[in-house]
Amino acid sequence: MSKKEKFALYLTPEKKALLERRFQEDGSRSLTGFIERAIDFYLDYLSAGDAGLFLPASIKSCMDGRLDQLEDRLSALAFQQAVETDMMAGILADTCQLSREELRRRRAESVRNVKVTNGRISLKGRSQEMWEEGDEWLD
Repeated sequence: MSKKEKFALYLTPEKKALLERRFQEDGSRSLTGFIERAIDFYLDYLSAGDAGLFLPASIKSCMDGRLDQLEDRLSALAFQQAVETDMMAGILADTCQLSREELRRRRAESVRNVKVTNGRISLKGRSQEMWEEGDEWLD
């Protein structure tokens, strides 16, 4: 056992009473042991950088459940969106019958548009682009 050093600890009377009550509730054998464990816990908390390691099990379980629900909802929405996109792509492919070169050009244009807008594409925005391009052709 390592040698311990004694030092003064100043607390308000209320804090000291609370500390004495809590260390007895905790079942600690001494106030010093209780304080040392509390300091160890706080130092580990600061070192961990992840408060999740210190969450009570009930809160962690609740958060895990909510995250699982969110994951299920997002997965269902992504699947539904993929089905709708596939339907739309199939209809357009049947209707437009694009050449391979035209399809490559459209894909590159779409990738640029998604990057520029961070995926926030709207029919109105795309229509305005087409109207502006149409105005350039008139010049």
